[in-house]
Amino acid sequence: MAREISRRTFIAAGLTTGVIAGAGGGLPKAGHLLASPPAPGPAPDGDPGNRALRMLILGGTSFLGPHQVRYALERGHQVSIFTRGRTDPRMFPEAFRQVEHLVGDRAGDLSALEGESWDAVIDNSGKNVQWARDSARLLADAAEHYLYVSSTGVFYPYLKVGLTEEDPPPLEDDPPRESPSYGVMKALSEREVQAAFGERAIVVRPNYIVGPGDTTDRFPYWPVRIARGGAVLVPGSYEDPVQFMDVRDLTEWMIHLLEWGRTGVFNAAGPFPKQATIAETVYGIRSVTTASTDWIWIPDYDFLREHRIGAMVPWVMPRGNSLGHTRINYDKAVANGLTHRPLATTARDTLDWWESSAVAPERRAEPRFVLTPEREAEIISAWQSRGG
Repeated sequence: MAREISRRTFIAAGLTTGVIAGAGGGLPKAGHLLASPPAPGPAPDGDPGNRALRMLILGGTSFLGPHQVRYALERGHQVSIFTRGRTDPRMFPEAFRQVEHLVGDRAGDLSALEGESWDAVIDNSGKNVQWARDSARLLADAAEHYLYVSSTGVFYPYLKVGLTEEDPPPLEDDPPRESPSYGVMKALSEREVQAAFGERAIVVRPNYIVGPGDTTDRFPYWPVRIARGGAVLVPGSYEDPVQFMDVRDLTEWMIHLLEWGRTGVFNAAGPFPKQATIAETVYGIRSVTTASTDWIWIPDYDFLREHRIGAMVPWVMPRGNSLGHTRINYDKAVANGLTHRPLATTARDTLDWWESSAVAPERRAEPRFVLTPEREAEIISAWQSRGG
């Protein structure tokens, strides 16, 4: 069983307004990233009432699941999780003592789900089309709603800026592949869920998900690196777009959609209902540390490609197939109740979580960060030798 998380975790950040000043560089406008978010409230067209739901979460012990479990229990819902029973959650272990544990395998053993019924299903673990097809068909008459967690990856290649839910995602790869790419797999899985549940289906397509409990080392790189201080490499120009959202904003909104009975397809991104930039992001993260930083901006995309830097999430080079990657339209989600907490809160809570017992010491000792200190220093040296 996972150890308890330190009391420092999830301290609310005090910085909620104003413009952030960072050492060692000019400052674009960043105030909207630190403004207080809209308070969670009723459904946009009126709250029909928060009835207690029986919820089934397929895959509940990784990143999204623990936050969904915690919030659903706080809202008074009954929760069952379906897993292989091999992973103890490192987040909110006390919450998992209050849920029903159903053990099976998406790859062929769904027997634990047979003969049961739920008001709502959340599918976090769709890793192939067959999984989505089998579970959706099995539960079509056993659940009122089925929420499939997809991805904005369904739009790849991102050749258009401002992709909306009305833009059809590719349903086959070009050129064809023996196994579908991630985006095509997600798009085909969406279709399976919609075929089984019809108008009762909910499809949520997040862009990059960040915050406490992150199972990747992509976004944590930034608060950890900036907190270390010194010369910090930042790719791209000040105005390069980024998109990401706090896992708690995403998962709490998912629970609200189920409570409200809101269905359909939703792109989900952030960190605020307005396009953000990489400059606003790094300066915002800097605001919650005491580090002295010297920003080394590298706006030369050819140089970055030469040094194998095409992405430092949430920054993705806005060129070619990634042109619209971090400029997905998510107005529909905001109109349907999605809210965003301040970047300061996300950054500070991510740092507190990273330093807590919820992160294994060996992971902190050897993180899978996009850059090691040595490689960052080498690239900065190469850039400065060119007069950068």
